[in-house]
Amino acid sequence: MKLHQNAIFTALLAAALFGATTPLAKALLGTLPPFMVAGLFYLGSGVGLAVAIAVRHARRKANEPHAEHPLKIAELPWLFGAIAAGGIAGPALLMLGLSTAPAAASSLLLNLEGVFTALIAWLCFRENVDTQIFLGMAAIVAGGVLLSWPASHAGAAPGELLVAGACLCWAIDNNLTRKVSTNDAMVIACLKGLVAGPVNLAIAFALGAHWPDAGRMGGAMAVGFAGYGVSLVLFVVALRHLGTARTGAYFSVAPLFGVTLSFLLWPERPAATFWLAGALMGFGVWLHVRERHEHEHTHEPLDHTHRHRHDEHHQHEHDFDWDGTEPHTHRHHHAPITHRHAHFPDVHHRHSH
Repeated sequence: MKLHQNAIFTALLAAALFGATTPLAKALLGTLPPFMVAGLFYLGSGVGLAVAIAVRHARRKANEPHAEHPLKIAELPWLFGAIAAGGIAGPALLMLGLSTAPAAASSLLLNLEGVFTALIAWLCFRENVDTQIFLGMAAIVAGGVLLSWPASHAGAAPGELLVAGACLCWAIDNNLTRKVSTNDAMVIACLKGLVAGPVNLAIAFALGAHWPDAGRMGGAMAVGFAGYGVSLVLFVVALRHLGTARTGAYFSVAPLFGVTLSFLLWPERPAATFWLAGALMGFGVWLHVRERHEHEHTHEPLDHTHRHRHDEHHQHEHDFDWDGTEPHTHRHHHAPITHRHAHFPDVHHRHSH
């Protein structure tokens, strides 16, 4: 269970980094056009991770194997679909929606991402869900709704449908990313940034925007590297071990971190709804953490490549000289096995119930 606890912490850290982007963007960027902000965030993510990948490659010894599995050609459609949905269509719909929808109502609607992510995972990809997980998701979403409720009386606007559409795009992105989550998480996040960044910047320039000064541009890219880049790397790692719905649920607490940081940057006394929202989100996370899903299940024959240790699911021989180092990465075969133990819908437990 320690591995799963680490994965939960990883998902929550991803949420914290992502949640911090909103108040930091307000502090650093001021009045930059929305598509310029999105483009610089994604570009900072892609460029920053590209540098990190280059440094990692330079530090690796000549005979040392890759720590992560490189993407295969057959997996590229899943990745490009995720980029198109989450890095291009999602931000475009959000920016168009924000042009007519009240900001408070839009913040309220952003909580739909977690709901859509879970629904797609449960209904389309047949990921397991039980009553406790459903109630945990409901509590987290309710906390997010309450967090943005104080100003949400501003009324409805047609753009709210576009904001909801953006949430659906990001939910599709989350589920498609799971299909490639056993691969190098840094490469996945880097490619998303390097594609989505220029696309959003191109839209910004087409709408008449201009490059900001070096200070604001550097600040935006730095925030994007942490809040979009590092956060996405951690999100992909969590996907491997927790599945899409559960990772999405933990990620849904991001607004709580954002609001908390806002209070630190611009001190004010939190309203009672903030504490109630925090309690609801904490209760939802607690329900997820205490989950124990256990039953007899069968693993079908499987061949894949990912970073692993020789645990109960990885009892195999090596067709190369192995010095005993763990964890390591190579293509390996899983023989059929039937057993019973507590598990999550990770890369080895995507069976039906």
